[in-house]
Parts: sequence; C-alpha cells; structure tokens
Amino acid sequence: MLVEKSWLSFGKEEREMSRIGRMPIVIPVGVTLTVDGDNVVHVNGKLGSLSQKVDRQIKLELNSNEVVLTRSNESSDAKAKHGLYRMLVANMVTGVSEGFKKTLIINGVGYKAQKQGNKIVLNVGYSHPVEMVEENGITFECPDALSIVVKGISKEDVGEVASKIRSIRPVEPYHAYGVRYKDEVVVRKVGKVSGKK
Repeated sequence: MLVEKSWLSFGKEEREMSRIGRMPIVIPVGVTLTVDGDNVVHVNGKLGSLSQKVDRQIKLELNSNEVVLTRSNESSDAKAKHGLYRMLVANMVTGVSEGFKKTLIINGVGYKAQKQGNKIVLNVGYSHPVEMVEENGITFECPDALSIVVKGISKEDVGEVASKIRSIRPVEPYHAYGVRYKDEVVVRKVGKVSGKK
C-alpha cells in the first residue's frame, strides 16, 4: 500500500532548506547577474566578480531587480539543492556588493600579529614567526597587534583562510591562549589544585 509522504515527515533540515530556496534574492543597484547556457551564474559588482555552476535541477528566473530559484522536481535531492544554491547565489550577490569579513583575536603572553606588505606575520609561541600571504582575493588587516581581519568577496574563501589562521595556534582551554574567532565562545577548564593534607 502506498502512503503519501507528508511535509512533516521530511527532516527538519530538508524542510528549512526548501523554505530558504523559495525566497527571492534582491539584486542591489550596481550588481549584475547573468546565467549562461551551462547553467553557470555570473555575478559582477563594485568589489569584483564571482561565478557558480548550478545543478540542472535548479532553474533561475531573472526579473528586474531580483532572481528566484525554482526546482524541476520534488525529490529530496532537488529540495536540498534548492536551498543550497539559493544561499550560494545570495552570498555571491552580497560578496560583490558588500564583501565578507571575519575577525580573529589573539591572546597570550608575547603573542602578536603584524601586517607586512601583502602578508601577516604571527608570533604565537613558536620558536619562529608564522606567515600568511594574501591570495585569491583575500586581504588582511591588523587594527592592532592582537586582532586580524580577513576580508574578501567569497564567503567560502574568507571562512577557509580564517580557519587556517585559527589552526596555527588553537585556543587551549586553561588560559585561553591562542587564536580564536571574535564571536567564539571558549569553554575554560579549571586547572588542578593540590588538596590540603
């Protein structure tokens, strides 16, 4: 006997992604969005340009100042990709018009970061400084010696580079020494205390 699959029977993530997929993406002034014959989305803005291949199950409908993504079928795969590609395209539009950034905080005795030309130099407790070079449209800023701002038009690239910087010296839980995201919550551990005899 066939039983129709109700909306509530889908997983929470699947339902949320499907709802996200239906939301239109507003294209701000100064941004142009085009789709070529291979279903590749090209977005251009004042900060640069980005491209993204979109699955054939997802179609893009361009209006005057917004784009709407629709799916060709109601399969679980199409529903998941509907929300995924909607977010990817929305991030591209935001990236070329406003950009993305992640801020990292450095904590530790003698720890510091410094911008030198197209790279940052970190002194974070090793016997030698660690260098990270700007590349692929990513730029660094050091407002002070204890903070690093990673900027770029690609949300994925900004996140990846920030993650690499954080991994140079992950925060240890006792003194919270290391590199962390500005909004990261560090769970501290209490050190061992010798008991009285």
